[in-house]
Amino acid sequence: MTEVSSLTGRLLVATPALADPNFDRAVVLLLDHDEEGSLGVVLNRPTPVGVSDILEGWAALTGEPDVVFQGGPVSLDSALGVGIIPGDSGPVGWRRVHGAIGLVDLETPPELLAAALGSLRIFAGYAGWGPGQLEDELADGAWYVVESEPGDVSSPEPERLWRGVLRRQRGDLAMVATYPDDPSLN
Repeated sequence: MTEVSSLTGRLLVATPALADPNFDRAVVLLLDHDEEGSLGVVLNRPTPVGVSDILEGWAALTGEPDVVFQGGPVSLDSALGVGIIPGDSGPVGWRRVHGAIGLVDLETPPELLAAALGSLRIFAGYAGWGPGQLEDELADGAWYVVESEPGDVSSPEPERLWRGVLRRQRGDLAMVATYPDDPSLN
């Protein structure tokens, strides 16, 4: 079996050709990627549900918009917290994923993380891929793989994230940001 190069901490940006409506113009932060599969959260799918409606104690620590995001089509009844904590180490209740980006244990009392947390986003559900599934989608051209930035997790304008992430890339990939929402109207 060939070794899988980890993409943990990177972004998957849906190509215009990706036909799955769950991932139309999606920007997915990969939280885990190895030979056993991949797990990530869609960063640009806000819901109308306020964080205070389901996790009141965490609501004061989330940025704008202070709503729950649909992290993906899997386990929509579960919640994941992704937070930014600058520096070399984080408090109890936070596990580094990549750079300043990490997972927040939502069972931890919020006050234990409040002072260290630069930003927080709450996700309902996640996106998951079985062994080799993501690699097949990458080979089929369904996703662009790009570096993440801490600000991607807490973007105050998630509806602009797909274009913004593409626009900051070099070369031809930046041009994809100008791709029309409906190419048939061109």
